[in-house]
Amino acid sequence: MALLETSIRTLTHRMPKVITPKAHAIIDYATAGSFFLMGALFWRRNKRAAVASMALGAAETATAMLTDYPGGISPAISFKTHGKIDAGMAGMIGLVPTLLVFGGKSEAAFFRGQALAMAAVTAMTDFEAGSRKQPRRGRRAA
Repeated sequence: MALLETSIRTLTHRMPKVITPKAHAIIDYATAGSFFLMGALFWRRNKRAAVASMALGAAETATAMLTDYPGGISPAISFKTHGKIDAGMAGMIGLVPTLLVFGGKSEAAFFRGQALAMAAVTAMTDFEAGSRKQPRRGRRAA
């Protein structure tokens, strides 16, 4: 496990950081939307996959809304912390089919693809780019 983690860290540090905070926000909301859409499509044939997809869509939406970046509503989470959450969610999303016992079904491909896409976006995002916070305006000394 340590070897896998080290390999992933090495690969992500070498990837170009071409995704800006604004683009990352757009991708986050699109990802959440895809989870909601697929949850609706999975509903008739696999309830576990549908509920998991809806829950992950809600988690992605909440994380995006609470992040301090363009598109965030409340700056409760720093953009840097958001990146750590995304990395953890990517791993979790990839495990969902196995944990909910539908790993051999066609729905599992969606979750594994989303995990891979989220990991790639996280690796290519410049989390050092700053946030939308404005500097505090203090009173001038007399």
